[in-house]
Order: sequence, then C-alpha cells, then structure tokens
Amino acid sequence: MTATSTSLSVVLPVDGRLEPYVLGAPGVWTRPRQPITSRVAFAAAHVIPRTTADNTPGAPAAIDWDATLAYRHELWSYGLGVADAMDTAQRGMGLDWRATAELIRRSGSEAASVGGRLACGAGTDQLDLAELPSGTAGLARIVDAYREQIDVVTEAGAQVILMASRALVQVARSAADYRYVYETLLAGVDRPVILHWLGTMFDPALHGYWGSADIDTATATFRALIEDNRSKVDGVKVSLLDAAHEIALRRALPDGVRLYTGDDFNYPELIIGDAQGHSDALLGIFAAIYPAASTALQALDNGDAARASEILSATQELGRHIFAAPTYYYKTGIAFLAWLNGRQPGFAMVAGLATGRSVPHLAELFRLADKAGLLSDPELAAHRMRVYLELNGVRS
Repeated sequence: MTATSTSLSVVLPVDGRLEPYVLGAPGVWTRPRQPITSRVAFAAAHVIPRTTADNTPGAPAAIDWDATLAYRHELWSYGLGVADAMDTAQRGMGLDWRATAELIRRSGSEAASVGGRLACGAGTDQLDLAELPSGTAGLARIVDAYREQIDVVTEAGAQVILMASRALVQVARSAADYRYVYETLLAGVDRPVILHWLGTMFDPALHGYWGSADIDTATATFRALIEDNRSKVDGVKVSLLDAAHEIALRRALPDGVRLYTGDDFNYPELIIGDAQGHSDALLGIFAAIYPAASTALQALDNGDAARASEILSATQELGRHIFAAPTYYYKTGIAFLAWLNGRQPGFAMVAGLATGRSVPHLAELFRLADKAGLLSDPELAAHRMRVYLELNGVRS
C-alpha cells in the first residue's frame, strides 16, 4: 500500500502523554485514464474560507474561491463526481444561502470546463425558521424555497439533490405533509433527482424526518414516495450509519433507483457489495480519502474486488475517527486533513468551526491518515502538525 518509511518524526499527544511518531510514506495512488464505470461515486466537498475573513459564528461566509474550486478540480482529476453545497460544505453550519448559490454557480461552470460530474444540494435554508408560518401556508413557503434552490442548481447544469429540510421538520405534522412537499417538487423537475435522508447524528434538528422517529415507519413512508415517483428519482442518499438498514433498503428499491451510500462508517462493505447488489457512493469521507477511493474503484473496474476491498478497508479506521460523535463536527477533520496536505492555506473554516475538534482528536487523525497513506507530502504534513501543536500549547 505504501512505499518505504521516511525518517520524519512528530511528537504527538497520546492519552495525556507525549510520544514520538514516525511517519510512513504516502500511498501509491493512481488517477484513472478513463471514466470509472463500476460505481457512481461522488465526493462531498467542503468549502475553504479566506483566512483573513471574519470567520466567526454568525458572520457571512467569505469563501476562498481559488482554493475551494481547485479542491473540486482535484476530485474530478481522480475520476470522482463532486457533490457540492451539501452538509460537508457547512450547509446549516455557517454557509449561508448567498454564498451557497454562488458556490453552486461557480462549481457548475468549473465542472462544465472539464466535463466533471456535479450534483448539488437544494434545500430550504434561506428561510427564517422563526418567521415560518404553520400549516398549509408554511408548507407552501417550503415548496417555494426548495423551488428557488432547484432552479439555481438546474441553471448551473448540475443534478439536483433534494436535501432534508429543518423547516419541513418544524412545519410538518404528518407523513402526508412530507409526501405533499416532495411529490409537488418531483412533479416539477425535468431530470431525475437524488433524495437525501440525513440522520440525526449529522443534524439533530432532523429528528422525526419523514413523519416519524421510528425508523421502520419512516422507511415505509420513504419507500412509498420512491415507488410512486420512481421515474423522477435517480437514487437515494442514506446517511443513517446503519449498514443493515441500508442493505435492506437497497434490496427493496425499484429497479433503476440507486442507493448512494452516505455511511461513512461502513462504506467498504457497502460499496463492494454482495451477490445481491452494491451501493454507489455519495460520501463526505471520499473528500478526505479521494486518492485511495479512486484507486479502489479503478480496481473494481478491473474486476479486482479483493484489492478494492483491501484499499477501502485500510481507510476505514480513519473514516470512523473523522465521523466519531459528535458526528456533525466531521467537517473539521476533513478541513484539517486538507490543510495538512496543502490543499488550503490555513486551518480555517467558516463560522469558526475549526475549533470543533480537540487537539488529541486531530493528532490521532494525523496518525491514522499517515497509516492509510493519505498524507501526500509527509514533510509538509509533519511541519504543519508541529505548528498546530505548538500553537495549541503542545511542546515536545
């Protein structure tokens, strides 16, 4: 998986004490020479703020467009699609609708320039929840908000991902309300969309989505919606971190409807699949492990499922660490790894989210990323890790 060990060493905090850690070499990853065909795979990319901007909670998002779009080109160069304007990009956690709309437009233009695959989230986060009316009037406003965002995504040339809506949770009083909103939206799209079911571990405000906190009852509503609108649904992204539930749902979907795994814990087994099928991918973790993910998918294209499984499994410990509880702070780990790898100029995030993880957590992320061969420039990564530790009072 990796070449010979380097002599670089960083002193890391481990269980309250300091221990030297010797880095290995980066993995031997390959960019594809032709499109990946065995799976449809999207990496849900994050956004990079201007380091000199007011990146504090509540401040408007100020994006470093050069670095943010360069990251998307890096993902496309590895044959992956980009899922943009998703929760990975801090929707609902600092990225306001004005910045989101510009992100979608800019990403659409960049995707067209290289023939990159792009899907973007359409939601309702431009609404002020405190001013949202109840009942039919509230549902109508939610539909209008979704339509506004669907139009922006469509005009950018991207595929629509219908994101879960905090506003809908607030207004809906039954599963029928969810059905009404989604069926109204699906009736108006001219291209099949991806439905997004995001669990409460990613966003606690989505408790009771699809009209019930009971997972089986919610799944029944979700399945019925898909069955009755199958021509308008390309696939579903399910982010519940429950592999057994995903496999059961995948097997029950109508023919032609994809299951895009959003399970950042169990993605190796779900993507490799079994005799009854496999999941495609729309994953935040792919934005962190994209060189390995691409190489694994190329192995699948070549019929080498064992090699693909070996590569993906070697990244699983890192993925589970990045997405550990509280899971909604996983974005911090993805940005930290991007900074270690020189993909962004500073370890900064909109809304001050760079403080979302602790020093020990990020030190362990550094170790696991190196173990998986995902520190592309070990010397740079080691230097930046030392700078981060010293800034936070860790002195060897």
